[in-house]
Amino acid sequence: MIEELFATIKERQQSNPEGSYTASLFAKGEDEILKKVGEESVEVILAAKGQGNERLIEEISDLTYHVLVLLASRGLTPADIAAELEKRKK
Repeated sequence: MIEELFATIKERQQSNPEGSYTASLFAKGEDEILKKVGEESVEVILAAKGQGNERLIEEISDLTYHVLVLLASRGLTPADIAAELEKRKK
């Protein structure tokens, strides 16, 4: 699922379709993407502190999406994260 979502994000980055939220994030630039990652991080914390597991899953999903947009904006991929995690495996 992550790879499929990332492929969609990359496609939106390249084709820049009108009305696409993803394309609009890329158009606004890295500062806006980072702002969204920060906002979603706070929302994950708030959800974990008392909004229930369903809300936590929703917020982690939002954070994951925005982190994938950040990776794409930097020319990185989920495989780069997987490689780093593999290096850390003991």
